[in-house]
Amino acid sequence: MTANNTSSLHPSAFILMGIPGLKDYYFWIGFPFCFMYIITLVGNCILLFFITVKPSLHQPMYYFLSMLCFIDLVMSSSTTPKTLVILWFNSAEIYFEACITQMFFIHTFAALESTILLAMAFDRYVAICNPLRYTSILTPPAILKIGVAAFFRCVISTSPLTYLLTRLPFCKSNLIPHSYCEHMAVAKLACADITLNNLYGMIVSLFVVVIDIILILLSYLHILRAVFLLTSSVARTKSIGTCGSHICAILVFYIPNIISTILYRFGNNMPLHIHILLVNCYIMAPPMVNPIVYGVKTKQIRDRVLKYFKGQCWNTSTATVPLTENIDR
Repeated sequence: MTANNTSSLHPSAFILMGIPGLKDYYFWIGFPFCFMYIITLVGNCILLFFITVKPSLHQPMYYFLSMLCFIDLVMSSSTTPKTLVILWFNSAEIYFEACITQMFFIHTFAALESTILLAMAFDRYVAICNPLRYTSILTPPAILKIGVAAFFRCVISTSPLTYLLTRLPFCKSNLIPHSYCEHMAVAKLACADITLNNLYGMIVSLFVVVIDIILILLSYLHILRAVFLLTSSVARTKSIGTCGSHICAILVFYIPNIISTILYRFGNNMPLHIHILLVNCYIMAPPMVNPIVYGVKTKQIRDRVLKYFKGQCWNTSTATVPLTENIDR
């Protein structure tokens, strides 16, 4: 088959249906989605700013956190703007190439977030179980290598999804019952056998998400063992406290993912709009919650942010004093 014949079997564009069954409520659903996206942008940008400009935050834990912030910005920006356009302006068309690109970014950066959460678990493991060698193990070059390896691991594992999709002929409807281009939602529109797509999607989930979860659990088993060997209750509390933000990030990321996967595979009688809302929560919740959790629970970040804004308020108030004095005179 020639390239022209292959491309002719692809629709020029798909139609994203948004959240089927809730079209009458699109206008109002858009507001919480927009609010979540604004918090995501502001929160992650603030964290990136302070990690970049404050030398005291140039530590392994915060390098990994900056990677997580960047991933969250990319992942949420890959889906939310288009979702809001669908909800508020009824502009549901997305070109085939744009759909494939969006799908690649969503799956790659979702896998990348899982990998960085694993790297952050390793960071906590070294900090608690081998603190004397923490700075010698997690050097800046080592962190850079971990980040690069994580990126290529996810790109290599998710790139075949785009190939498997582009090889399919599409002669059915071009309506995607989703708010963004999810791999299997698009594949189901093909008029060909999609067993390979389904199988490879499951392999990627097993290779990335399941392995990451197992390794994270093993890391925390070693951490808990090391913590309970400490004689001081204060030291135990402090050690567990350093893991609190990371544990929250893990739960927020994996729980919606696991629930969505289970319902997708086995919830045949579940209303479609419930599944779509859950998947949107899986994409939108972690990028919004992560900067809040790390900003509130991490003392160094919290103190730096509060000190900065207090300083800004103080500078603003003192700057207005001479002006007031001049007016009084």
